[in-house]
Amino acid sequence: MLKFLNPPALQPRLLLSLVPALAALVLVAPWGLQAPRSSVPTSSDMPEAAGAPSTPVSLTGPSSALPSSSLAPAEPTNTLALSHEHLSRVNHLARARTLRELGDLAGALTESRRALYDAPGDMESLRIIARLGQLTGQTELAVLALEQLGRANPEEASPLVQQARLLVSLGRFAEAIRVGEEALSRDPEDPEAYQVLGRARLASGHRSEAIVRFQQAIHLAPENGYALNNLGLAWLHTNENARAAEVLARAAALLPHVAYVHNNLGVAYERLGRTEEAQAAYSAATRLSPRYVKAQVNSNRMNQVASLGAGGGPEGSR
Repeated sequence: MLKFLNPPALQPRLLLSLVPALAALVLVAPWGLQAPRSSVPTSSDMPEAAGAPSTPVSLTGPSSALPSSSLAPAEPTNTLALSHEHLSRVNHLARARTLRELGDLAGALTESRRALYDAPGDMESLRIIARLGQLTGQTELAVLALEQLGRANPEEASPLVQQARLLVSLGRFAEAIRVGEEALSRDPEDPEAYQVLGRARLASGHRSEAIVRFQQAIHLAPENGYALNNLGLAWLHTNENARAAEVLARAAALLPHVAYVHNNLGVAYERLGRTEEAQAAYSAATRLSPRYVKAQVNSNRMNQVASLGAGGGPEGSR
């Protein structure tokens, strides 16, 4: 004998059968299908001139402004592309642009890495990763992105120059020299390639080679104040104080608002016995950067020298 269920018994089963379909509609609705990828490149130039200190940027924004479509956990940051899974296609590059505009740089970086997973070798994704990696302090990601950009553009020196700068900031001087030399082979007329090679050589203790590279950079770009400062610092390391004072004075004229240039100039003047000029240079450095410790030490010592007639040695920088 057949047994029929009455309508109240059927109702819970029908509702349960509709749950998966309703959930799928909720997930698809916010984004829909993947939009066409823009062909307009995003600049990945570094924010500071070659040789200048990197300014920490810590922008945060509404990371929850856009929902995440990734169902997989984040991978370690030493992997450039970030794997993920979708129930529907998502334009991660468009998300990255939107999040960047909203100020959520960390979220934009994550989305650009997901976009790279969907389209390996995509130039815009790599440029965004290179830029945002630096701004968010994830320098290793920026190094990897610039390396890939360098491989994808074998005629261009710029990505390798930027990569070498980051390697110098990480203390990986041998790698920076190798990458910088490759950049130089691509464009022997690029002053920034010589500049970054000089920085790497100086930091690794090869002062003579560093001086040659800085001089080559200045020959190609005589108004490059950072190259002049670094050449002056290299001369200070070799106790060529008169030469150091000459180029550092030029650097200070070109970079009047950069505290460490004035501090280095003060070191050169102090070593040459030009006490009043040294005091003026140190005062300029401390005025420009009141929390600059080396300049404060040098300035305080010079004030003691002026009042007591004795003192120690100056402290150079950069």
